[in-house]
Amino acid sequence: MNSSAVRVVRADYNDPLHAQAIASLLDHYSRDAMGGGEPLPAAVLQSLASELAKRPHAFSVLAFDGDAPVGLVNCFEGFSTFVARPLVNVHDVVVLDSHRGLGISQRMLAEVESIARERGCCKLTLEVLEGNVSAQKAYRKLGYGSYALDPEMGKAMFWQKVL
Repeated sequence: MNSSAVRVVRADYNDPLHAQAIASLLDHYSRDAMGGGEPLPAAVLQSLASELAKRPHAFSVLAFDGDAPVGLVNCFEGFSTFVARPLVNVHDVVVLDSHRGLGISQRMLAEVESIARERGCCKLTLEVLEGNVSAQKAYRKLGYGSYALDPEMGKAMFWQKVL
């Protein structure tokens, strides 16, 4: 597999090819242990791209090997009150097993960074599971890391409350 043949593009949620790619890649991720190990419901797969399109601060990046989708990054713009500027949260990063280790996630995240800079963002954020050592290694290589506002208070943690 020649990784230079893989092209990275900004997704168009209204393009049926891109919409299908987003749904299939996110479902692949969801079925993996890192994504919870369960398939996404059919209703989610059908509405995902149209729901993303309704959110003006959402964007996605896709990677294609020929016509086959092999990578996806979904992002959402947020806001940093401490610097009064937007930020981008990298919400999902997916690369098919067959294409891992080829630098595709790095190329997609470079495109995400380019988009964030175009938007005047102050930073990129993401969450990663403690056990996903290979992803952590890739993210560190790109300059990501944990953070603490005050080292005496410890590192920031990502929590959730399901509604």
